[in-house]
Amino acid sequence: MVLAVALAYYATGRLGLRQRVVVDGAEVTPLWLPTGIALASLLWLGLRIWPGIALGTYLAIERISEFSVSGLGIIAGNTLAPVCAYLMLRRAGFRVEVDRLRDALALVFLGGLLPMLISATAGTWTLVLTGDLPWSRFWPVWSAWWAGDAMGVLVLTPLLLVLRRARMPRDGYRGVEAAALVVTSVVVTLVATRSSLSVLFLVFPLLIWAAVRFQHAGSAPCALLVSVLAISAATDHAGPFADHSLLEVMVNLQALNGAAALTGLLLSALVTEQNNIRLRIEQVCEDLAELVDHLAPDKRDR
Repeated sequence: MVLAVALAYYATGRLGLRQRVVVDGAEVTPLWLPTGIALASLLWLGLRIWPGIALGTYLAIERISEFSVSGLGIIAGNTLAPVCAYLMLRRAGFRVEVDRLRDALALVFLGGLLPMLISATAGTWTLVLTGDLPWSRFWPVWSAWWAGDAMGVLVLTPLLLVLRRARMPRDGYRGVEAAALVVTSVVVTLVATRSSLSVLFLVFPLLIWAAVRFQHAGSAPCALLVSVLAISAATDHAGPFADHSLLEVMVNLQALNGAAALTGLLLSALVTEQNNIRLRIEQVCEDLAELVDHLAPDKRDR
């Protein structure tokens, strides 16, 4: 399992590096998928697979530059961040079903935004201390590093968690609706991210549709699709990302990715929680009706 995690970390890292950008001389990715792999693996298998995260980080670093002792800082940060996220989520009573709003909020803050400060800080400080990054460029690189790691958790971890229990729709109508959602999502997202018009907001009705009708099974793939296509357009400086500086492109891109991930995750968790509450109320009403029917003959006998 350790080797499997390392391989998955390395493979997604290579995919992420294909869309890397250079911020003040440092290579960063707007969406670092391995953090999502790392946290999902810890939630499934526990702390015993942390060496796989470290090994995967080493392989990713070794492929982009000559490894040195300074790389240990990056490995330590990229390993410690998801481990801390896992420990905080477990402490908060997080459920991998993400069927409560509190679970979604915990994943956002305790799984993504807060612990990824560790990996961003460790990695950027390593570059500064080794002389690969001047101190004056610390904050732009740090913010891009943190945003990429956090987006990896918010976009990929919910998708991986839902895959374990996802099932194909048995109802024919639901299957047709799911297919329509997929086709519409691809077409609308391509138009929104490649059109010269500023129509990025068109992706949000899709996310709402996916979350309300299919919960995490619909919103998680939709959010990933939006992020991947938006990153592709941003790196190509196409559509609404054209004629902007690198800083402006990164701000617009991460604002879109963050808003899409939060919309899908929080709305799906809220709808799932409300559906579960309704089902429990219906079950209680059925149990109460059965009890009344059971006691009614005894009352007539009396």
